[in-house]
Order: sequence, then C-alpha cells, then structure tokens
Amino acid sequence: MRRLGRAGKARALLASWAVLLAAAGGTCVNPFAPRLGQGGEEELLVTGQRTPEEVLQNFDYAYTFKDSLLYADLLDSSFVFVYYDPSASPGGRFESWGRDVDLRTTARLFRAFDIIDLSWGSTMYQMVQGDEAELSKTFRLSLVGPEGDFHVSGNAVFTFRRCPSDGKWRIVRWKDESEF
Repeated sequence: MRRLGRAGKARALLASWAVLLAAAGGTCVNPFAPRLGQGGEEELLVTGQRTPEEVLQNFDYAYTFKDSLLYADLLDSSFVFVYYDPSASPGGRFESWGRDVDLRTTARLFRAFDIIDLSWGSTMYQMVQGDEAELSKTFRLSLVGPEGDFHVSGNAVFTFRRCPSDGKWRIVRWKDESEF
C-alpha cells in the first residue's frame, strides 16, 4: 500500500469533507453541536425553551449529555430546589437550596456517573397563566457509575417563569417528590 505525502493527505481530507458536504445537501453541519428544532419524542434536540415542556426537553438533554451550560440556562436567577429530607429532625422536613448550590450539586452529579438516563412520564397537571406556569410530572432517573447503579422515581413539581428579555421559560422552583 502506498503512503500518502503531506499534499496527498490534504487532498484526501478535502475530498472527505466534500463528500460529507454533498451528503448533507450543501448545508453547513457541525457534528459536535446539538441540533435546534422540534423533533419527535424519541429525538433529543435542544429547544428554544418557548414552553415549559421545551424546558423539560432541554433538561432531559442536559442530564443525558451532562451539559452543565445548558442546565444552567434552564434555571431562573431566583431558582429554588425543594426536597424532603427524612433524616432531618424527628420525622423529617422539607429542605431547600438556591441556584448556586444546585449548579454545583448537578456538576458533581454529572462527574460522578458514567450514564445518566432521565425519562419524563405522565403530566399530572399543568397550569399556565400569562408568563408563569406550574407543571407536575412523573419521572424515572437511572444513574450508572463506578460506585454502582441507582434508580429513583417519583414526581417533580416545577414552577416556571417566562423571561421578558429573551422570551425563554425557566424553572423558578423545583419540588422533588422522589420515592426512595
């Protein structure tokens, strides 16, 4: 087999790109960037967050691909995460944290697990009034990592707000109602 010189390698690379461009119909394609658009539920696409449901689609994408920048854009600056801690005080109690703690916690989650699989289930209820919305949805979350596999399911109640400056919906409050 003949070895290609520098010029031959460059021609081969250009020919490969030409074939890829022709196959793509002449449109520019970045194979490293997610597509924007509206696809079927089986497709994971980054949306414009024009509805609360699109925010949750981006949430799924951010968890699946461990995209902390996309995840950060889902949360309003006043975001609060609320969860029940059964080990706090006698009988347990609800605890909460803000956006900064949530971003750090989620970044650790993304680093700790090799596979994160989030599946949204049924919508229990949805209310939209102007630029605010509330949505309750069932979910299943599977985490696979070196320390083992973990599976969580339950219900999540989200409060959303549409940002007047960019028109995107963002999560203001997330109440986790997981079943352990």
